[in-house]
Amino acid sequence: MWRWVALAVLAAAALVVVLAVRAEPESGTVAHVRDGDTIELAGGDVVRLVQIDSPELAQRECHALEARAALRGLLPAGTRVRVVDDERLDRADRFGRRLAYVFRGDLLVNRELVAQGAASVWFFRGRRGRYAEELLAAARVAQAAGAGLWGACPATRLDPSAPVESRG
Repeated sequence: MWRWVALAVLAAAALVVVLAVRAEPESGTVAHVRDGDTIELAGGDVVRLVQIDSPELAQRECHALEARAALRGLLPAGTRVRVVDDERLDRADRFGRRLAYVFRGDLLVNRELVAQGAASVWFFRGRRGRYAEELLAAARVAQAAGAGLWGACPATRLDPSAPVESRG
């Protein structure tokens, strides 16, 4: 009987250690900014900033170059960042990119991009993460102020259920 108790205690302790390690945010160094919502870390990991969407470079959408420049301004190559998952959301997208919040010090870069009008919010499949309300509030303020893409691309709509389609 005591062996079963000892095994159960050991298994519980191992689970606590695994969960504690997984809950810790990872840190990394920015190697490259790919576009307005995606970075590559030293070592090759690609991180797509979760719950936001910026205009697409490949489709030459309105304000796409400016969105990438905004992210480069916040995260120049060599910047140390914390990459934090959200247990409410998927960990990776269909392209294999990690979906996460990115922090530079205490600054939530995802929210800052929305506040600058370099990105909008996108709650993929309607799922809202831990910062959803903050992101949505920042988007509404940026849109009302005509910041970034909201001023440059006046036909753009704020629709958190869909990717941003920036239109001039």
